[in-house]
Amino acid sequence: MEAYVHKKELKPGLLEITFFHPKHNSLPSDILALLAQTITDAGADDEVQLIILKSGGDRTFCAGASFDELISINDFKTGKQFFMGFANVINALRKCPKLVIGRVQGKAVGGGVGVASAVDYCMATKFASVKLSELNVGIGPFVVGPAVERKLGLSAFSQMTINADRFYSAAWAKDKGLFTEVFETVEELDEEVLKIADYLLSTNPEAQQMLKKVFWEKCEHWDTLLESRAEKSGKLVLSEYTKTVLSKYNT
Repeated sequence: MEAYVHKKELKPGLLEITFFHPKHNSLPSDILALLAQTITDAGADDEVQLIILKSGGDRTFCAGASFDELISINDFKTGKQFFMGFANVINALRKCPKLVIGRVQGKAVGGGVGVASAVDYCMATKFASVKLSELNVGIGPFVVGPAVERKLGLSAFSQMTINADRFYSAAWAKDKGLFTEVFETVEELDEEVLKIADYLLSTNPEAQQMLKKVFWEKCEHWDTLLESRAEKSGKLVLSEYTKTVLSKYNT
């Protein structure tokens, strides 16, 4: 099945954006670019009041960076450009004037944790364990770091970053503030996502947009911050250590 990003109007004012990649919903550059643009376009659409962001399939929410693409990076410009893809998605979510509800049905790794952290209200199943695995390949969650730290706090973010080999449970993520609620099944999750969406559709859109600005106060510098973080990752992905680790996956 081919990778995609598509949007669907579920009802007047409610737009669902779905991304998918056959390799555990990993995010190569083309999908990142499409996702950022789709979110930006939805934010500018006067017919859209509220957005649900989800991934396809019934297992992994998002496996993060595409390893195929990471392996192919051989110069700093390409490396920075790749990691800017994640920066652009996070900044698109930040700047979108509409509230975004995240629907996380399964595991979130690396950039997937960043996406879940950058939505405004995130709901998940008990299978949605989270992991910042970047240190395992010699880099770090530099680009997604500001979004994760903003949502979970510095202590939880540094814990995940340092113990990069561990999956943290959905219950742990809820306790730290990433998830608002955790459900037993995907069916329960989808039912509750639509319930909160219906409630929000009944409230004042202008108030929601004002609240969104309040939620993201003091983040106005993220355009430059995340670009500088992309440069760190773009440099490290070229290191001998990282190249050696990534070569093990190039089989």
